[in-house]
Amino acid sequence: MIEAMAHGTETARPHFASDDARWRALCDRDPAADGTFFYAVRTTGVYCRPSCGARRPNRENVAFYDSREAARRAGFRPCKRCRPDAPVPGAEQAAMIAKACRMIESAESEPSLESLAGAAGMSRFHFHRVFKAATGVTPKAYAAARRAERLRSELQRSDTVTEAAYGAGFNSSGRFYAASKPMLGMHPKAFRAGGKDAVIRFALGQCSLGAILVAATERGVCAISLGDDPEALLRELQDRFPKAEMIGGDRDFEQLVAKVVGFIEQPTQSVDLPLDIRGTAFQQRVWAALARIPAGKTLSYSELARHVGMPSAVRAVASACAANKLAVAIPCHRVLRNDGALSGYRWGVARKRALLDREARA
Repeated sequence: MIEAMAHGTETARPHFASDDARWRALCDRDPAADGTFFYAVRTTGVYCRPSCGARRPNRENVAFYDSREAARRAGFRPCKRCRPDAPVPGAEQAAMIAKACRMIESAESEPSLESLAGAAGMSRFHFHRVFKAATGVTPKAYAAARRAERLRSELQRSDTVTEAAYGAGFNSSGRFYAASKPMLGMHPKAFRAGGKDAVIRFALGQCSLGAILVAATERGVCAISLGDDPEALLRELQDRFPKAEMIGGDRDFEQLVAKVVGFIEQPTQSVDLPLDIRGTAFQQRVWAALARIPAGKTLSYSELARHVGMPSAVRAVASACAANKLAVAIPCHRVLRNDGALSGYRWGVARKRALLDREARA
């Protein structure tokens, strides 16, 4: 959602292609359907948004149109209650937030809250509240996430670390080195060299779902992978950090693997582990919401999107789930398709089904 807003693109919206789906949205007064279609009532001669608060019409009197222009051409006039001829509620505000995101991204240094609020024509307090409601994070957190992404990109393409630091908007080496390691999880030179000099401990094991790999940096667990081939799991980790020093875990570290395996076999246990979570601000917001889904419960992608305050960002939420690299610790297996069916899972749909069955029994 954040990324889409920042680049001025339309966020993914639920599909209301069939008349049955549109009728359900009308009955639910679903605001996510606003702008995707309009409905007209033959007995009153007006057309409305799906979320209109007017009394529900009889189904046989309703016609659906893809646009307000089509409804007008059919001879219907706009409803005075929901004003379907006006912009979708919140569209101007969304455009303002997208403009603020672009200001943050293009600025040489992080813009102050005062300057962002002034550009939006709002007070500092009101802008802060509106920005967080729209993006899920504060302006400061959004700026930090974008700077981290920019730093990773600059380190990969710049000739020197110093050049990357200035390219990412750091005006002094002191500020750069103070901020870069928490952003990257390692020294910037090590990141630029594909993880060179970084130490990643790992251990392989077996569980009832097949092979399992657990890996950790000094910040915490950075990967939990499941599969059929232990060597393939290790190669995948090495591909992420081709020059990092991989160290097989000692007995203490293998206890960490045992803890993860214990949760897989008995889902009533909790996975209380320090995690090295790397992702965009939006991904981290989705992953935090996933962590709050209790064992034995599931959500649809639409429900998860509503939980993160982004009801129209269903596709973006699904992409964030797919980007998760920490099986069971971030329980993306607890999210289902909107029709209740199992969808794709990084570690295989059969494993997703097994995890859900165990949690349901527990």
